[in-house]
Amino acid sequence: GRGLALRFHRAGIKIRIGSRDAQRGAQVAGDLGVTGGDYAFALTGADVAMLCVPYGAHRPVLEAIKPLLSGRILIDITVPLKPPKVRQVFLPEGQAAALEAQLILGEDGRVVAALHHISHTHLADLDHTIVGDVLVCGAKADREQMLPLIAKLGVDVLDAGPLRNTVALEAMTPVLLHLNRKYGGSASLRIEGLQSR
Repeated sequence: GRGLALRFHRAGIKIRIGSRDAQRGAQVAGDLGVTGGDYAFALTGADVAMLCVPYGAHRPVLEAIKPLLSGRILIDITVPLKPPKVRQVFLPEGQAAALEAQLILGEDGRVVAALHHISHTHLADLDHTIVGDVLVCGAKADREQMLPLIAKLGVDVLDAGPLRNTVALEAMTPVLLHLNRKYGGSASLRIEGLQSR
């Protein structure tokens, strides 16, 4: 979340950090040079919400912010990792965190899933060029609306289809974590062979 806030802020996007605890939200935001507070403060006037929490906090946070999300797109970057075995695929009851988010928010929820394979350390290093593609899933109109916003992070983005496809995207993250540990480095995904981007 910190790296995303820094990069969006640098791109001129107005950022607000939200937390269950308003003081904590304000403190984290202040460290990053943006504003922050509780969830209501962060979402007041927002066009888009971004959920950046560990999977264990996914449902409680969604339930807390659900009344605040009406009419807004939620970009969910959550990956269902199950510590300590974070290098093994864990399919949650709903098959993917983003699909669970959609169920929690109901038919009016506008969930877009993205950014599962980008290193948080690379995002936080503003001098680092992000290598790899960001794959974006969701309802057609919502994901198409979010592609240019996500591109402002300095990443290459691709439309990866409906929200159901996020099952595969979320499941690739532990595979990449395994590769990083096995071979060293910071693996990413790059889709080759497309005729246009």
